[in-house]
Amino acid sequence: MRKVYLDNAATTPLHPEVIKTITEVMEDTYGNPSSTHQFGRKARVVVEAARKAIAGYFNVTAGEVVFTAGGSEADNLILRNAVENLGVKHIVTSEIEHHAVLHVLEALEREHDISISFVKLNGKGEVDFDHLETLLKNSSEKTLVSLMAINNELGNILDIEKVCVLCKEHNALFHSDTVQVIGHYPLDLQKNPIDFIAASAHKFHGPKGVGFAIIKKGFGIKPLLIGGEQERGARAGTENVHNIAGMHKALDLSYATMHEDTNHITALKSYFIEQLQGLNNGIVFNGCSSELDKSTCVTLNVRFPKEIPMLLFNLDLKGIAASGGSACQSGNNKGSHVLNAILPEIEAMKTSVRFSLSKYTTKEDIDYTIEVLKEVL
Repeated sequence: MRKVYLDNAATTPLHPEVIKTITEVMEDTYGNPSSTHQFGRKARVVVEAARKAIAGYFNVTAGEVVFTAGGSEADNLILRNAVENLGVKHIVTSEIEHHAVLHVLEALEREHDISISFVKLNGKGEVDFDHLETLLKNSSEKTLVSLMAINNELGNILDIEKVCVLCKEHNALFHSDTVQVIGHYPLDLQKNPIDFIAASAHKFHGPKGVGFAIIKKGFGIKPLLIGGEQERGARAGTENVHNIAGMHKALDLSYATMHEDTNHITALKSYFIEQLQGLNNGIVFNGCSSELDKSTCVTLNVRFPKEIPMLLFNLDLKGIAASGGSACQSGNNKGSHVLNAILPEIEAMKTSVRFSLSKYTTKEDIDYTIEVLKEVL
């Protein structure tokens, strides 16, 4: 049976060169980076080389990069510090953010005297910038805007530049979960002065369990984890040296072939859209996922004409991996909070599947998926 992996927005397969790098570091660089002897110094060189390289890709200084266990920890670190350390009293976000943002904000609202505003969205999940401007204009307290650069379920690309301009005009801070951007699209944080971003290595063919936050200079950060002075006091715990090295390698590889990979994935996505439209004229695409200029090349969120019980299960039986909404929602009978927020109830009840591609996806994978969908439907 053919195996087709179309859940790359959930996680990506490791690049062979990344596996090689991780293995070599595990074998040869086992010292604690905080130790002063030669074994520790060797490990410290690996960590700081990665930090410097990552900073270079985003046009920031190495001191602004904090290594974490992934995007969720980075979001937690940023949002908690914004409220507990930086004096933010008002947070503007949307109902379709990742739960690593929404659930943290719910907790912060319970624990602190803060207010949360939700910016209006249209039926495709696009931000109403007039409403965002109104929310910022009417805010009398220190405000943080938290909006995803690319939505993990819909693939919608946020106009980051516009949000940066509005935040600057109204003296608001800007945090963006950029997990779906990093490794797929360039991001210059001088051109687009986002104050805080979060990233996760396993979204760009790197290892799981490692990521980073970029926190602009001037914001003193207090750690979530207490017990050591690692990461310049921003995160306690011995650095995950081999995975940091793997993330560094994955990012190097991503940038080396970014243009080529994006073109390849975009062409496959366009072909997939055409084939799906030919399969059934009742199929529609959620959000902006079928609009190549408004969505990431990776994600296509497909809504079928009716509820199709066990569709994902039947696809899996045929060797095809996809997701209903996001992988974080698997097994959740409440459905996708993203689709529930933007679709009428009757449409949200229909079966939607998120197919997500990578540079390893082939035309044959798409053809096989279409043939299986013909059978299943």
